[in-house]
Amino acid sequence: MSTTTVAANNKTISCKLYYKKISTSVNMPALSEIFAHLQSPVILGANIAKADADGFSYWAGQPKEVFEFRAGQQDLFRKLHRILDKYRLTEDNTNSLPAGIFCGGWIGYFSYELGRYIERLPETTIDDLGMPLIRLCFYDSLIAYDHIKRACWLIVLQLPDDSEKPDEKLSALEQLLGDCQKIHLQQPLPADLEAIDFSQIRCNMDKDYYLRMVEKIKRYIYDGDVYQINFSQRFECDYNARPIDVFHWQNYYNPSGYSAYIDCTDFHIVSASPEMFITIEDGVIRTKPIKGTRPRVSEDGQGKQINAKNFDELVRSEKEQAELNMIIDLERNDVAKICQYGSRKVIQPRTIESYPTVFHAVATVAGQLRQEITFCDVLRGMFPGGSITGAPKIRSMEIIDETEPTARGLYTGSIGFIGIDGTVCLNISIRTIIISAEMAFAQAGGGIVADSDPEAEWAETITKARALIAGINSVQRVAGSYEDKVV
Repeated sequence: MSTTTVAANNKTISCKLYYKKISTSVNMPALSEIFAHLQSPVILGANIAKADADGFSYWAGQPKEVFEFRAGQQDLFRKLHRILDKYRLTEDNTNSLPAGIFCGGWIGYFSYELGRYIERLPETTIDDLGMPLIRLCFYDSLIAYDHIKRACWLIVLQLPDDSEKPDEKLSALEQLLGDCQKIHLQQPLPADLEAIDFSQIRCNMDKDYYLRMVEKIKRYIYDGDVYQINFSQRFECDYNARPIDVFHWQNYYNPSGYSAYIDCTDFHIVSASPEMFITIEDGVIRTKPIKGTRPRVSEDGQGKQINAKNFDELVRSEKEQAELNMIIDLERNDVAKICQYGSRKVIQPRTIESYPTVFHAVATVAGQLRQEITFCDVLRGMFPGGSITGAPKIRSMEIIDETEPTARGLYTGSIGFIGIDGTVCLNISIRTIIISAEMAFAQAGGGIVADSDPEAEWAETITKARALIAGINSVQRVAGSYEDKVV
């Protein structure tokens, strides 16, 4: 494995696709545990919420190649295009895999600050984490689980310089799948929300600063600069457990449709994102912004019950209806930049969707990509997602830079895959934890509009952060003994 800067003389490498279907359910936590011990593993999904999202979970490790792009480097889109174009499926490749499935290729992330390479933006925030702006790994071997059909797909790519034959690669995956049946992970400890002492949680701004910035944003809105701004703050605390422990915890207590685990050696990413940024399948691009969330279940003394009151409140919320409508308009404009004339549509108007733990207010905008459009063109036209910037997007990003003291990094960027066949699925990386040097970082924000109450907005970010910190605290209560929980 090597980190590449994409030499100018790179040649296209032809890959042949092989796969095997096994009709079986999967012990997802156990399989995640096994893959976490491989080199540079990634996990997408691995929880029950995937059935209501794109329908597939993925486990991969030991990438063939790693591409990183850091702040200050040049020619981002030339380098990115070359690396994404480096591997191609052979023309005679037959493929009867399920539609939309990842069949090998690149998995990784794009940081929010990538937007500075798309638009001319100020750069006054402090990048104290120093993560690469882009990190993508090329995986030629993976396990995919179809949550709807309850079937596993073992998928490998044969490259010209492979030392292993396709059958050997498939057998190795089948062995990993078999090994996970021997593992049992005990249930993670539940959250103790009342035990969280925010005086011990460091933040990149204090409450007074936060309230003043919300008032400043509201003045920009009154002056007509913007309609809304997504304003956030970052929290940090000590961390002494394994990163995979938090992923297990989130998947058990907070299953999310676009969750992810990425081991980058020096730092780890645990995302419990519920929001899809873009998917691309057969030349059709879709984006699905979320504006409005409520808990789906509540304790009534007799166990968990569906909370009809929260559902009705979300349906009727005029504030969140207006927020989503503004973002729908923004996304329609972004999609129009890269799609065939007349193909852009709102294929799903505002809808309240039910997930294992929450209700979300969502909408879906779609269009047919023009034939000449590349993935880099899609990034230029769409990134970052409008639901986590504000509207209009560029002015919103300028104000975010002015009001948030530290660089967002991965927060509100994207995590997901770019398949060798052109299929794409990326999330919006909210509800995401970065673990580095025995520290955990989590960021939370919300949409500020003209009638926002600064105190209520502060309380909302604390509530969102509390849910992430609860998982961090819970796994640390048993740190060092988690291996004993593997039977």
